[in-house]
Amino acid sequence: MELFYASLLTFFVLSVTLSFHFLLYSKKSGSRLSNLPPGSTGFPMVGESLEFLSTGWKGHPEKFVFDRIARYSSSVFRTSLFGSPAVVFCGAAGNKFLFSNENKLVQAWWPSSVDKIFPSSSQTSSKEEAIRLRKMLPNFLKAEALQRYIGIMDGIAQRHFATDWENKDQVVVYPLTKHYTFWIACRLFVNVEDPSHVAKFEDPFGCLIAGILSVPIDLPGTPFNRAIKASNFIRTELVAIIKQRKLDLAEGKASPTQDILSHMLLTSDENGKFMHEADIADKILGLLIGGHDTASSSCASIVKFLAELPEIYEGVYREQMEIAKSKAAGELLNWDDIQKMKYSWNVACEVMRLAPPVQGAFRDAINDFMYNGFSIPKGWKIYWSAHSTHRNAEFFPEPLKFDPSRFEGSGPAPYTFVPFGGGPRMCPGKEYARLEILVFMHHLVRRFKWEKVIPNEKMIVNPMSMPEKGLPIRLYPHKA
Repeated sequence: MELFYASLLTFFVLSVTLSFHFLLYSKKSGSRLSNLPPGSTGFPMVGESLEFLSTGWKGHPEKFVFDRIARYSSSVFRTSLFGSPAVVFCGAAGNKFLFSNENKLVQAWWPSSVDKIFPSSSQTSSKEEAIRLRKMLPNFLKAEALQRYIGIMDGIAQRHFATDWENKDQVVVYPLTKHYTFWIACRLFVNVEDPSHVAKFEDPFGCLIAGILSVPIDLPGTPFNRAIKASNFIRTELVAIIKQRKLDLAEGKASPTQDILSHMLLTSDENGKFMHEADIADKILGLLIGGHDTASSSCASIVKFLAELPEIYEGVYREQMEIAKSKAAGELLNWDDIQKMKYSWNVACEVMRLAPPVQGAFRDAINDFMYNGFSIPKGWKIYWSAHSTHRNAEFFPEPLKFDPSRFEGSGPAPYTFVPFGGGPRMCPGKEYARLEILVFMHHLVRRFKWEKVIPNEKMIVNPMSMPEKGLPIRLYPHKA
């Protein structure tokens, strides 16, 4: 509930502080506003932000989009969100247009306050740093590199379930899935695996995440101020790890390929320059957030759907037990095992279709352009929504029906299934997420059946898809 009010207050304050700017902006650009998409700007200053957010808080994030598609008979509509005039693109054609015009007509957008939590020692913007990082990640996240991580993920999963799930009658799922994915991220990004060391990082992350969603006022005691302090603490710890890693690499005590930290330290840019320690700390901090939040949301949603759909659970259980029976005692999962988990991944994809961890994303129009005969002015924000295709009967017949067979063969049509985005900004960690989700499913169904403690608990969005009460479940271990 505290997060709810923090989010509400954040967007209200942002709306008020930015409203005068956009009133002036609209007067200056009046000549370009004659052919805008249909829509409404909602209430003065606040726009339609509260309705946009409240549909997610109430567990129906798709309602905001589909209500307006029906009202305006259009796959693109105008609104006002978070103090800015905005246009929402819907459907596969809208996704294709945006994803294909990344850094041509549109670019990623997030509030400038984010730079205070993720400062760069090189004084470049978070957008520029994100572009630089995306160029570096593919080498670390390519298939041949990922194959080396499966055994590590499997080992951590075994320890996680032994510690946090086994010998318990009841658990709350969402905090546990966050812990699982954060533990893996710490190990694979900075080679931190000891649970006490992981906890040293994990605890401040709660303040950091809450601060990103809070009013961006840097005064003592505010959530935003606590987030900045948490960020500084974590980055100080990371710099110490980075300094030690430099020494270990120089002395041959560390491997160049053991984690993304070594990769960053040994990789130069196009000018032959290496990143500063503070730059690397900022990037690792961002990766630790991005590397576990979406996957933990998906893992929790998988637990929810498997509890509700016993026939789907049985299919996953049979597949995973066949793999388990083929392994020698103590043998870890490998790449071949992952490739056998076809049905399990189809189930995970269907979960992400119905409960995408990321509902969509904002873009900033960097030029005036036309779309479907409508004018989109430079500086306006553009939002694409996963639900506009995921829950659209045009692309997925009987969209509310849980049907993993949708992902058999060639799967859904291009630009319709977008839990990882698309185009140049498609999540570079897509395959990484697939591995940790499948490893999680393997260990979960091998050990337990379960039932929801709150039968009608709903999934809400704030800002990730998550169980409203954390998803408490009763565990029923399989007999040996």
